[in-house]
Amino acid sequence: MLMNTHEARLDALRKHLAAEGLDGFVVPISDEHMSEYVGAYARRLEWLTGFAGSAGTAVILREEAAMFVDGRYTLQVREQVDPRFYSYHQVPGESVPGWLGTQAPQGARIGFDPWLHTRGWAETVARALAARGGELVAVAANPVDVVWEDRPAPSPAPAVPHGIEFAGVDAVTKRGQVAAWLKEKSLDAVVIAALDSVAWLFNLRGSDVDRTPVALAFALVHADGSADLFMAPEKVTPDLVAHLGEGVRLASRDAFVPALEALGGRKVAVDPDRSVEAIFRALESAGATIAPLLDPTILPKAVKNPVELAGHRAAQARDGAAMVRFLRWLEATAPAGGETELSAAARLEAERAASNALVDLSFDTISGAGPNAAIPHYRVDEASNRTIAPDSIYLVDSGGQYRDGTTDITRTVWIGPGAPPAQVRDRFTRVLKGHIALSRAVFPQGTNGAQLDVLARQFLWSAGLDYAHGTGHGVGSFLSVHEGPQRIAKAQGGQAGTAQELLEGMILSNEPGYYKAGDYGIRIENLVLVTGRTIAGAEGAYLGFDNLTFVPIDRSLVDVDLLSAEERGWFDAYHAQVRSILAPLLEGEDLAWLEAATAPLV
Repeated sequence: MLMNTHEARLDALRKHLAAEGLDGFVVPISDEHMSEYVGAYARRLEWLTGFAGSAGTAVILREEAAMFVDGRYTLQVREQVDPRFYSYHQVPGESVPGWLGTQAPQGARIGFDPWLHTRGWAETVARALAARGGELVAVAANPVDVVWEDRPAPSPAPAVPHGIEFAGVDAVTKRGQVAAWLKEKSLDAVVIAALDSVAWLFNLRGSDVDRTPVALAFALVHADGSADLFMAPEKVTPDLVAHLGEGVRLASRDAFVPALEALGGRKVAVDPDRSVEAIFRALESAGATIAPLLDPTILPKAVKNPVELAGHRAAQARDGAAMVRFLRWLEATAPAGGETELSAAARLEAERAASNALVDLSFDTISGAGPNAAIPHYRVDEASNRTIAPDSIYLVDSGGQYRDGTTDITRTVWIGPGAPPAQVRDRFTRVLKGHIALSRAVFPQGTNGAQLDVLARQFLWSAGLDYAHGTGHGVGSFLSVHEGPQRIAKAQGGQAGTAQELLEGMILSNEPGYYKAGDYGIRIENLVLVTGRTIAGAEGAYLGFDNLTFVPIDRSLVDVDLLSAEERGWFDAYHAQVRSILAPLLEGEDLAWLEAATAPLV
């Protein structure tokens, strides 16, 4: 008999833990590659608790359980996770180690799956438990998997070559760069565990994870430039073998641990943030010397080459035209009250698919009406689906995966027929002013994302307002819509990426927002490219941002009196660019709507 309730699943897990002599277990959103988005087989947290966000952890003890999420999911976790069984905790203010350090029973044995956590996490939790006389216990089999009776199998979809016309640099050259890095550091090999790193390095893509075109695989690259690629045999096709060439040895995923164990006496680089504890344990047991270093593909992947940038611009224009068709339709139909969050999301996907170039969405569309727009990472389903009501806010955060680029855009619009309230216009304009300030920023080489974050928040802060998410994330090239290491956010709680200097060629989002719980939410998001700036008399090199996303911003929500002359100039110049880029791709009513939506402010 299948367990159809989260209460029954929690009960079954606790019984199994007791039988294994464990006092608790930690369940993260993760897979063996430390991915943000995971395949259906790895959605253990959602199966156990009902939480469908992309970042969170549950801690299960014998008598109590806790859910840990960040500020993006403060509202969502309360809607999806039953408070009768779980307490709610927000990171970074609260943490799993801190909670276990006070709530775990004295002498507790807390289990964890070493294939789902980093070494740093395991060491921190182990210290917290040791202070209470307890221990962190690595399990051989994940207890959630044992009680999850109908757990899906990992995807068997084939891995496919990603052509040079999209990648811009061939895989042999990329492996050569990694080999040169190994030689420079006197190392023998490097573990490549992150799925997007494997995809980028070998110029391959897949469909094993929803919304992210990657194939489940691990890799080892050696100082001679050769590599071992570990993936399920059913994923390997003759086209892939020919694409990889003689320098790449293929093996099953089951051969990965034995290959690690064969590296005894070797010096091996492992990225501690992107490789799980189990990898470290296998290498240590074999007697390898581990060098904890940043995955050498991370920065080259983040700095886009000219072919990738040209592809991204083409994808953005295609995507922008789809957005215009959608926004015109929404403006014409939604005020009648017959559209819903789901119908709007379906219409937007259909507009993107009409190009015949869409491979997938880049994430589940955030289609939020009224109070649902106040949930930053809201995911609509049949249970939560709301009608898009007249005289209300509608927020849509969405993107497409195209072979030439990955897009991500948020637009907040007012659904008429009435005019938006003064408070809504004030909040929207403060978000817009922050968006413009970041877009116009000029900064010296060496600047990191944390140093720029305040530019986007300053106008909200001056009114005693803020938002509980980062301002910008990196974006891949037909890869992850959230790509590191660059990030624009507050430097707090050890958030990854905020200390990474911004380099020319990096793509980031610019997405400040404001959320009034239970009422409405606002976010304006464009993707931007880090580019060089020429300044007469400059002492040193300077950088800035070029907009990559070109879609109208709702003029009806702008309080023009709150904008400076420079901000009005930016707004009109941006809309002139939107019109120039998208007009050739549109016709009829869509073109007429674009021209009206991009008219200068008055």
